[in-house]
Amino acid sequence: MTMAIGVTVFVVGLIVSVMLHEAGHFLFARRFGMKATKFFVGFGPTLWSTQRGETEYGVKAILAGGFVKIVGMTELEPVAEEDQPRAFYRQPAPQRAVVLAAGSVTHFLIAFVLLLVIFSGTGLTQLSTTIGGISPCVPEGESTQCAAGAPASPAQEAGLRPGDRVVSVNGQPVEEWSDFVEATQASAGSPLALVVERDGGPVTLRPEPVERTRGGEAVGVLGVTGELTQERVGPLTGLGKAAVGLWEFSRASVLALAAIPAAIPDLLDATFGDGERSPEGLVGPVGIGRVSGELLQADIPVLGRVADLLALIAGLNVFIGIFNLLPLLPLDGGHLGVLLFERTRAWLYRLFGRADPGRVDLNKLLPVAYLFLFLLIGLSVLLLFADIVNPVDIPL
Repeated sequence: MTMAIGVTVFVVGLIVSVMLHEAGHFLFARRFGMKATKFFVGFGPTLWSTQRGETEYGVKAILAGGFVKIVGMTELEPVAEEDQPRAFYRQPAPQRAVVLAAGSVTHFLIAFVLLLVIFSGTGLTQLSTTIGGISPCVPEGESTQCAAGAPASPAQEAGLRPGDRVVSVNGQPVEEWSDFVEATQASAGSPLALVVERDGGPVTLRPEPVERTRGGEAVGVLGVTGELTQERVGPLTGLGKAAVGLWEFSRASVLALAAIPAAIPDLLDATFGDGERSPEGLVGPVGIGRVSGELLQADIPVLGRVADLLALIAGLNVFIGIFNLLPLLPLDGGHLGVLLFERTRAWLYRLFGRADPGRVDLNKLLPVAYLFLFLLIGLSVLLLFADIVNPVDIPL
């Protein structure tokens, strides 16, 4: 049931994001006096529609996107004589640029709002400096099971208890759980001078970490786990953190886009050969939907699961926003690129006293647009097949 809820939230979030994307185009087009005749969610056969003024609103059968029909988006389509003054291509370049960019900007705004909700609303799941659990033993290697007759863990022997708040280690104050972990891992075989707060007062203990191999490295281990808490910040601090988060998501999205060509051979090998899918490789909507369901099943506080799901939707919005700005037709970024080229060329011609050569002949760009669409559809089908037959195992 939880899995189904997570997948449903992801799908609904994606559909709402698409609707808001198209609403961005639509509202600015209307604001600048352009004529928009259709506003639809989905593609294919129409399931429902209604006419309101000059615009038809509706839902189509395939909920894999959406579109707004703005009269005269290109000179390739016929425009009635009475609609010529309101045709998109007849409007000033700055207004056309705003309409084209509005969709991607909307995705960034969605992500920013979701990040603000996470930082100042649900809070981030953090390990506090409070002991959450004590292991009865410290298993060898990567095992998590205690063998029969295994010695007690150093934490248990030293008398540590759940609820103890770590104050200092070897005289150094502990501000974060990672401070405690680093001191422990560096002290295999050497007793720690550990001060914890218990029942409102300080208690000094001297546990001795044992050496164990973790992640291929020999480190000191006590056998304790930290307590998970939800860390919230005020609205003003949340605005700053949301801005930083938006930047980090944007940076990660750019890197992910740049890595797509190199990741395709690995995806083909994992889908049709003997390779394994990497958690850092390409994942399609089906795979992301499955991950969203698994997020709500994770063994963390409920608000933490909600925050992780919102972060997933925020990150996806940033990726879509940046992808849509790629200078390739028929993406909005492609139309923006053509507009920028036209305005730059016109400026250069004026600089040298020559007449404006006019608009770019889009017929010459159609083969490139068709090639891009062919490659995009092919990659989408490949990802769909891969997510079904060989789903990626993403650690949560």
